[in-house]
Amino acid sequence: MAKNPYEILGVSKTASEADIKVAYRKLARKHHPDLNPSNKNAAEKFKELNTANALLSDKEKRGAFDRGEIDMEGQQPQHPQQQQRSYRDYAEGPQGGRYNFNGADFDPSDLDLEGLFGGFGRRAGRAGAARPPADAHYSIEVEFLEAACGAKKRVTMPDGKTLNISIPQGIEEGKQLRLKGQGAQPTGDAYVTVQIRPHPFFTRKGSDITIELPITLQECVLGGKIQVPTIHGPVEMTIPQGASSGTTLRLKGKGVKGGEQYVKVKLVMPKEIDSELEQAIRTWSETHAYHPRKAMEAAI
Repeated sequence: MAKNPYEILGVSKTASEADIKVAYRKLARKHHPDLNPSNKNAAEKFKELNTANALLSDKEKRGAFDRGEIDMEGQQPQHPQQQQRSYRDYAEGPQGGRYNFNGADFDPSDLDLEGLFGGFGRRAGRAGAARPPADAHYSIEVEFLEAACGAKKRVTMPDGKTLNISIPQGIEEGKQLRLKGQGAQPTGDAYVTVQIRPHPFFTRKGSDITIELPITLQECVLGGKIQVPTIHGPVEMTIPQGASSGTTLRLKGKGVKGGEQYVKVKLVMPKEIDSELEQAIRTWSETHAYHPRKAMEAAI
């Protein structure tokens, strides 16, 4: 029975791209060969998951599969009705085993098929057999910064094949790389679907990067210059005096391929409020009352 990529990933035919991505990542982690060293079938299962994900992550290939134009390996399925009728089909037909060739009757038993066709018949038989796919499909996870800034990687795949992969700067989640001549056969190509691991601090939308930056009470009140992480390394940025938690500042050109980096400041209070700080705030508030929720209350 032909393999079904939907069944392999455990999703329905109406599953969204996000559903497929979530299902693949869950199963890939579960069956990764490095996490299952005692399971001899883990590598084959992992390879099967990669093949299914590569097909369903590609809109054109997924559509072709749904229409029955290709199988899970990307090959056109063979139908018995499309195969040519063999010598035996004719020999056992109603004509009683006799043929007419250019007006002359002869019996097929008179033919020395081995001598007549020799190696040609054997070669033809091999040509008609199903050929293994020349292309190979893989999926890899790369670090957030590798995808944002580009990288070169040497990766050993679950089937044992080692690939030299250039991750282009700014590649996006789910994009596919084509590695010419690195497929399952010398004439085939390798197609590698890229999954990007989340970063603990940076998030990305297109070419723009966003980071939430914790600042102290004194930095919030007094302002000043502080070091800010970017995907290109730390840079110095000025926090304006009196910046509120949630204030967003921009670092021009510090995103992906010339995009922007947005820095959203977040006030972080000390773990312990000592008596000195408490008294200072009480004294200050007695003569400096302000009402930040006034507009909100008026609108309700």
